[in-house]
Amino acid sequence: MSEPELSPEQLIEQIKQLRVADLVLSTVTTLAQIAYAKLEESSKDLEQAQLAIDSIQVLLPKLEGHVPAELSRDLGQMVTSLQLAYAKAATS
Repeated sequence: MSEPELSPEQLIEQIKQLRVADLVLSTVTTLAQIAYAKLEESSKDLEQAQLAIDSIQVLLPKLEGHVPAELSRDLGQMVTSLQLAYAKAATS
């Protein structure tokens, strides 16, 4: 069974309840998934991977103080892993 369609008022109320930090975090994780996909041999696109990695690096500092310190550390490690994967993909 599908979910009932939201009225414009309900949609506005849901938007008001959103935290920007949650949206930024969601964007960062989506960008990381895309970057990893663009680094795979079968779908390699280094330009797009680099754009995703650069975008993550711009967004991460904005999350400091809005997400737990452990999560910030993990996201930083994720960027390092992406950079290493990029370097490997660029040389193969």
